[in-house]
Amino acid sequence: MFMILIGLLIASLIPMIYKANHNTKDVKVNTISVARTNAKTFPKKLNILHLSDLHLENISISPEQILELANKKQIDLIALTGDFLDRKRSIPKLVKYLKALQELKPTYGMYAVFGNHDYVLKGANFQKLKNVLEENGCITLQNQHVSIQMGNETLNIIGIDDYSTKRSQVAESYQGLQDGYNLVLTHDPNVVLHMKEYHFDYLLSGHFHGGQIHWPKPYHLVKMGKLVRMNMIKGLHYHHDKPFYISEGLGQTGANIRIGSRPEVTFHHIS
Repeated sequence: MFMILIGLLIASLIPMIYKANHNTKDVKVNTISVARTNAKTFPKKLNILHLSDLHLENISISPEQILELANKKQIDLIALTGDFLDRKRSIPKLVKYLKALQELKPTYGMYAVFGNHDYVLKGANFQKLKNVLEENGCITLQNQHVSIQMGNETLNIIGIDDYSTKRSQVAESYQGLQDGYNLVLTHDPNVVLHMKEYHFDYLLSGHFHGGQIHWPKPYHLVKMGKLVRMNMIKGLHYHHDKPFYISEGLGQTGANIRIGSRPEVTFHHIS
């Protein structure tokens, strides 16, 4: 009788596991519009393609699918907010995604920050990851910023390193920053709780995967910082009236399944 019950339990789980795996292929495309908070405006709307948490060991979305989703869209800037991989054997796979993104020809380039999984790589292997990103069109930012002229206004792209692994140095990231629109890229959004004295106009992040297994609630995320306890794990939020966005990411960690969450590609329009 016991073995029969076990068999029935396994049989009932198979459809759930199949559905959970299928969810990793069901990409959600979000379009977010954020208005400027001051009187100045860019010469035109700034269009950003935001991808996070590729986790190339467990990703069900191909480079070609990303290109298809972005087809015929005006893309001024590509933002990659960390957790590309955590095994050196996955680095060649990353090249295929970067080459595909280069085909989109973003007007102001492609920018990347690193996440906690990227730092699983050590020494020469991490350096190889960084080199591959830079050799394939990315500007990598580790507590650094770059400034771009857009007409008469300056766009500051500020890359704050990973908060969860205690690599974020906000003051260093802002050092020497000129006046302009401050776009922050970072992996772990919890850093916003420590940025009251540092102005940003918009911040893009990832890290939480929308829970990945969000059923009935993502209890496993509690250890990942205060934002989770504030019920801020995905989408657009505000802290001290400053907007920040948390992507659900494209790949998965652990098992290649999603329950109550979906992989995400995000287009941000800033006007």
